[in-house]
Amino acid sequence: MRRLILPLFFGILGTVVLVSLGIWQLQRMAEKEAYLADIDARMSGAPSALPDAVDPVDDKYLPVVVSGTILSDEIHLLASTRDVGAVYRIVSAFETSEGRRILADRGWVKTEDKDATDRAPEAAELTGNLHWPEERDSFTPENDVQANIWFARDVDQMAAQLNTEPVLLIVRETTEKNAPVTPLPIDKVGIPNDHLEYVITWFGLAIVWVAMTLYYLRRMRKTKKALET
Repeated sequence: MRRLILPLFFGILGTVVLVSLGIWQLQRMAEKEAYLADIDARMSGAPSALPDAVDPVDDKYLPVVVSGTILSDEIHLLASTRDVGAVYRIVSAFETSEGRRILADRGWVKTEDKDATDRAPEAAELTGNLHWPEERDSFTPENDVQANIWFARDVDQMAAQLNTEPVLLIVRETTEKNAPVTPLPIDKVGIPNDHLEYVITWFGLAIVWVAMTLYYLRRMRKTKKALET
C-alpha cells in the first residue's frame, strides 16, 4: 500500500491542477463573452455626436456621426483583405463643422491607387466607430513616415503627423458621391475568443491524467500480486 501512496498523490495533484485550469478558462470564457457582448452593444448602438472630451477607454467602439470636410492630408497604411489581398488603408484628416480635426479611417484602396489624387477635399457626413487599435508588437516594422507607408495605426503618431486630435473614426458609411475608398468597418473578428478550446484541452487532459493514474495503480497492484505468488 505504501508504494501506491506516491503515484496516487501525484495523480490527485495533477487532476486538481488540470481541473482548476479548466475552471479558470470557463471563467475567462464567460468574461470574454460578456466583453464581446458589450462591444457588440456599443458598436450597434445609434450613432451620436462626437463627444467634447473623448476618452480612449470609455469611448472605444462608440458609434458617432460627424459632418465636415475630408482634407487632403492622409496616411497610407499597408493592410490586407480576404477577397483582394494587399491593400492600403486610407486615414485622412477630417475637419468637423465645429472646427475640430480628427482622424478618419475611410477604408481601403488597391495598392495601385495608393497615390490617387481624387480622394479629397470633399464635404461629407461620416458614420462609424471610434477606435484606438493595438496593432503593434515586436514583429511590426516601424512606420515609414517619409515614404508614407505605415504598418500599424498608432493613433498618437498619426495625429501628430496630420495635426489632429488623437481620435480615430473607423468609417462605416459616408455620404461622398462615388466614394473612391471602400469602407472597412470595425468588427469583432479580430478579437480572439479561444477559451472554449482551452477548456476542452484542460478537462481532456484531466480525464487522460485520471485514466493514466488508474492504469498505473492497477499495474502496480497486479505486479505486486504476481511477486507474492
